[in-house]
Amino acid sequence: MAAPSTDVTTELTHPTHTVSVYVNNKPGVLVRVALVFARRGYNIESLVVSPAAKGDFSRMTIVCSGDVATLEQIIKQLAKLIDVVRAVEHTGDDSYETEIALVKLDCSLEDRTQVLQIAEHFGAKVVDYGTDSLVIRVYGASEKLDAFTNLLRPFGLKELVRSGKILMARGVTAT
Repeated sequence: MAAPSTDVTTELTHPTHTVSVYVNNKPGVLVRVALVFARRGYNIESLVVSPAAKGDFSRMTIVCSGDVATLEQIIKQLAKLIDVVRAVEHTGDDSYETEIALVKLDCSLEDRTQVLQIAEHFGAKVVDYGTDSLVIRVYGASEKLDAFTNLLRPFGLKELVRSGKILMARGVTAT
């Protein structure tokens, strides 16, 4: 009998969390934030950093996995860092989340119709046509991108680049 997949076990015991960190836009801040996660043994699965509405600040959106008690300690430690203005976990919050992916396929002319139908179903757009390849852009929830790439794997998935999740709290609540 085959042993259970490590990914499934990890997913069941260590759920995924989304944390936004509002920081001063200064050199070295990213390293100090990442070290807080690393010291506690938390894996950062994706990290997106972008300028905030106010130019002196940046927003980090971090997707990580691990136990809740450790995450609470991480957020407390982040709040103590000099350049961190605010750190908030958004798992379960009322927020809008999205991600973008570029998918390159080795795609023969015979397979194009089927690939284009899958792309249309997911609201994806072909951004580059080659004689034997396609580059497709798709955006949406992480689960949507997972399903899309899994459907395209049999057609010769050559490259995959994902942006990582970004999120914003709905309404007037600050993210």
